Amino acid sequence: MTTALQPPPPSQPLLRLRLAPHGGMPRPIDGAWWPRSHDLLAELPRLLAGLPRAWGHITSVTVNGAAWSAVPGRMLVFNQVVRLRRTVAASAPHTIVLLAPGRGRWDLLVVPPDTAEEAAEPLMAAAASGHV
Repeated sequence: MTTALQPPPPSQPLLRLRLAPHGGMPRPIDGAWWPRSHDLLAELPRLLAGLPRAWGHITSVTVNGAAWSAVPGRMLVFNQVVRLRRTVAASAPHTIVLLAPGRGRWDLLVVPPDTAEEAAEPLMAAAASGHV
């Protein structure tokens, strides 16, 4: 009997996320996320999987409608429904808003996927330190 070797499963790319330190003061931005594409359906599960457990279950996500490819009204992430909302608010063109009932709201700066690393890193560091 012969056994065929299975190729290793593809490795998941590291989540590019920086969060501001937890503190008592509310912040306008709670960190930064640098997705790898404009496909929210592919990127959102990775983001939600990388969030702190203390944030709880995210049930609603609001994104800028112009920045992402097609966004349905909801999607199933880890066997839980997440409502997706689009906005065209000029006040927050590069943010994503995450809501968890009873836990809170978190606003993350979204660094566009095609941003060069030299430009993205300072943006993410500034957002994580509260200097955006």
